[in-house]
Amino acid sequence: MIKDQLQAWFKQGTLTIPTYLLTHYKIMGLNEQELVLLLQLQNFTEKGNSFPTPSQLSEVMTFQESECLFLIQSLIQKGCIGIEVEKSQEFGNEKYTLEPLYEKMLTSFLLTLKKEEALEAQQSSESLYTIVEQEFGRPLSPFECETLAMWIDDGHEPDIIKAALREAVISGKINFRYIDRILFEWKKNGIKTLEQVRKQTQKFRAYQKRDRTQEQTSSVVKDIPFYNWLEQ
Repeated sequence: MIKDQLQAWFKQGTLTIPTYLLTHYKIMGLNEQELVLLLQLQNFTEKGNSFPTPSQLSEVMTFQESECLFLIQSLIQKGCIGIEVEKSQEFGNEKYTLEPLYEKMLTSFLLTLKKEEALEAQQSSESLYTIVEQEFGRPLSPFECETLAMWIDDGHEPDIIKAALREAVISGKINFRYIDRILFEWKKNGIKTLEQVRKQTQKFRAYQKRDRTQEQTSSVVKDIPFYNWLEQ
């Protein structure tokens, strides 16, 4: 008995609802009543009725026919649904289309994504300013703030600027001119990721170590007195 009831229930089908629509309908300028009406239109369409009447919508909702008609008109004005004409052999059949809703969702999604990226960039920049000030042990001057902003505008990612700052600290040369030189060299060599920075710094330190070894060897050689075997 229960199995038959479950099968009958499953035969009713399911309705796929975009998560973005449920979580961002307010941003898209929709209210709860309009959202439910959109879902009802989708449900009717998937069951073969692409142009339900206000009366049919009212039967499955808590609204009167006039309220359903008002909601439909509101959704059309907001660019969430459209009406198309399907031409048959003798006459045209009207139907609702949710294509405008999908386009509106995509536009809203891209706008939201752009705002989130801008917010992340702003937070990253603010964090960058704080880190630089901490390393310098003082507030940045207006000129230094402009220089930092110029680096960002020039395409240097905040993580790369932080890496350049770290290199300046390791080298004991904490000044903007030295950091700017590091960024210039990295950009000239096409270094854009932290992994590339790591490899470049390892190579640079290996060169430094080799040069110091050569200098020490040269110094030792100079300190050894010259012995002329011909005088013996």
